[in-house]
Amino acid sequence: MIWREIREKQELELSPFASKSVNSYGRLSQERKCPVRTDYERDADRILYSMEFRRLRHKTQVFFNAKNDHICTRMEHVLYVGSISKTIARTLNLNQDLTYAISLGHDLGHAPFGHSGERVLDRCIKNNNFELSFHHEAHGLRVVDRLATRISEEKINEKCGLNLTFEVRDGIISHCGENYSEYYLERDALKKPSSLIKIPSNKQNPYTLEGCLVRLVDKIAYVGRDIEDAVRVKLMDINDIPKEICNELGYSNAEIINTLVCDIIENSYKKDFIKLSVAKGEALKELISENVRLIYQTDKIKRYEKTAENVIEGLYFDLLENCDDIERLKTSSQKVYRHFHNFMKEVGYDNEDSKEQKVVDFIAGMTDNYAMSCYEELFWM
Repeated sequence: MIWREIREKQELELSPFASKSVNSYGRLSQERKCPVRTDYERDADRILYSMEFRRLRHKTQVFFNAKNDHICTRMEHVLYVGSISKTIARTLNLNQDLTYAISLGHDLGHAPFGHSGERVLDRCIKNNNFELSFHHEAHGLRVVDRLATRISEEKINEKCGLNLTFEVRDGIISHCGENYSEYYLERDALKKPSSLIKIPSNKQNPYTLEGCLVRLVDKIAYVGRDIEDAVRVKLMDINDIPKEICNELGYSNAEIINTLVCDIIENSYKKDFIKLSVAKGEALKELISENVRLIYQTDKIKRYEKTAENVIEGLYFDLLENCDDIERLKTSSQKVYRHFHNFMKEVGYDNEDSKEQKVVDFIAGMTDNYAMSCYEELFWM
């Protein structure tokens, strides 16, 4: 018996709006099915066991290079999104495996130092090539399609990365958690695999309802936890949040999550959309705006952003200058050059890849600690 078929038959009991793995658009390169797991289960495992996921443990969520063990990292945020999304998906009778896979993969494209690093990389690459840009959603798709590596007995296309299904890839590039005012999402059921590279990631809705769910939960997972961390490092006090917002959503991260999870379920059950009520959706938008004022735009965060900017700019322009000097990269006593050379060799770039893209790929994959270490190696006297 093929045990996977049991799982696939169980999917027939899902909501008519749920995505079934047997109806998937499939992978970039065909391969044999797993005898036990559905394609979406398999995708989640591929992401979970990848080196790219492992490095999220040392990438910034909000607070840079945090030494406090209790401060949220990018990996923890991703796991929180997975946990909350699966809870809602289970109640809405959506595909939990697909939901979890998208959750695990949605932030693989983040650069070191969070959104600050993302903005600097985007500015750097545009400085040299206006046709290129860096946005973590689009880069996340590039990671799973091209840059990530995995060990496989099958001889599949080496340039397919993790070779994930279309639905997971779509969820990654479409997650866009920075639209603060968005609390109603319809899926774009007309999307095709070819559209992923044609539509800007912030201009498209996910193909699946599971992708819509992850996109909305992304905000729910970070808004209260960022407040917890900011209070922990004495950047703000919980009483700084206006009472009317707390009365609507709750006075702790747990209360906020519970309120919003229940509201999504109540407004999305047996519906072909994912939605918060107007009251809760507006309160969430206002709470995120308070986070921007009290946390993300504070002088303390802004000052450290300058450090992140120096690190990434320094690495980018130095590596760009030396990118074509293969012999120097191979033989240098500086580890960052040798690592860069090995990285380019492993990826297997061709003539269509610009040197700007190679440098950005390498830096974006760095952890905060590794980026700082490389910067110090190159520039400290």
